[in-house]
Amino acid sequence: MEKAWTSLEAVLNKKKKNGSEMTKDSWGRVRDELQQEIGRDAFNNWIKPLELIGEENGVARFSVPTSFLGDWVARNYGDRILQGFAKGGCSIERLDFSVPARPRQANEGRPAPRQAARSGRGEPSQGDRGNRAREIDLPGSPLDARFTFDSFVVGKPNELAHAAARRVAEGGAVTFNPLFLYGGVGLGKTHLMHAIAWEVQKRQPDARVLYLSAEQFMYRFVQSLRFKDMMGFKEMFRSVDVLMVDDVQFIAGKESTQDEFFHTFNALVDQNKQIVISADRAPGEIDGLEERIRSRLQWGLVVDLHPTDYELRLGILQSKSEIQAGFYPDVRVADGVLEFLAHRISTNVRVLEGALTRLYAFASLVGREVTLEVAQECLADILRASDRKVTIDEIIRKVADHYNLRLSDMLSPRRARSVARPRQVAMFLAKTLTSKSLPEIGRRFGGRDHTTVIHAVRKIEELRAIDCQIAEDVELLRRMLEA
Repeated sequence: MEKAWTSLEAVLNKKKKNGSEMTKDSWGRVRDELQQEIGRDAFNNWIKPLELIGEENGVARFSVPTSFLGDWVARNYGDRILQGFAKGGCSIERLDFSVPARPRQANEGRPAPRQAARSGRGEPSQGDRGNRAREIDLPGSPLDARFTFDSFVVGKPNELAHAAARRVAEGGAVTFNPLFLYGGVGLGKTHLMHAIAWEVQKRQPDARVLYLSAEQFMYRFVQSLRFKDMMGFKEMFRSVDVLMVDDVQFIAGKESTQDEFFHTFNALVDQNKQIVISADRAPGEIDGLEERIRSRLQWGLVVDLHPTDYELRLGILQSKSEIQAGFYPDVRVADGVLEFLAHRISTNVRVLEGALTRLYAFASLVGREVTLEVAQECLADILRASDRKVTIDEIIRKVADHYNLRLSDMLSPRRARSVARPRQVAMFLAKTLTSKSLPEIGRRFGGRDHTTVIHAVRKIEELRAIDCQIAEDVELLRRMLEA
């Protein structure tokens, strides 16, 4: 009888071992297929960090470095992974992603929090619905490893925003809450928010940092209403140490979402928890935003990321070029190319970085040096799209209207400050938004010398840093002219 039990146990152990090996073999094939489908970069960011622990009762269990990554994979690749297992003959019905608990120190009195994200087929049971918000520790967006303070290039247009972000990331007593960052596309808002999150996690490993977009906040709110789990939603979003919401302008006009955001904001501020918000406009310029929310967003520090100037764009290109050189060591960039790109592509840093990446890839594939001619040939479409189409006449009209002046005043020799300052603003915009030379700009402003234009540009650059009204006027006029 004992021999029979021993034989049965051996058969079961062998079967269990074969099932585990089969799952691991199938996972290897799924990984290979995913790498082909989603590309090397996405694979390295999201799939490569996954470590298959094993399979039990139809659940494939994975170890992940962060809950952000586990939740992202569950939502974006979960179904594809399940299909891959099924294709390999494995009966996997659900995926479980968990972060290994940190070893407890001798002086720690509480266990590390459980962090997990799940993905499975079919509708969840009523019980699962009630606990869904608590199963996923922090359902935010993944952090981009490239977006750190070390990789952020600082210049005059963004130095205040960078300093404020650094101060928040250092932790300690909350000095301004919330920190509100705003500016146009590609000026570094998201980069700074990711950098804050990385730095906080490095300095305070136990801190609960939640970074997500306003759309994700709205989605989670709608889901909690659908599954009748508002209590879970409130517990989730009001238990964080740092809440970071990107593109908050997207909740404008959404009354119920704004109401919940308002209460979440107040609850966190009452607990002295840090809030970081970003938008494409200042709080007062976001149409459809409730006045009570607008006033609270202005409680703390509101910082504008100004459009990049030539020096900052060149610094960004030089920094990114060093990184690209590591991937393409055989590619040589001729003198003057980076300066050419910094001058011609001025509205969007993402486009600027993308242009540089394309140049390096093109030069590597065709085996050519990156010269001005190669840059013009390879980036013809980007350069055409980036050509400044604003005219000096348009600028003069817009500025005159804004300051309630006559066109003749803008071109006259009058030196009263009420006329001279708007004229300097117009000259500054003509220099930054058109490709006209300084002498030509001076001629269009009543035949003035190019040194007058230089003085005007420098004066407005100085005033933007210390005079909020001038900074707001210039930014508003720039947006109106580029619209």
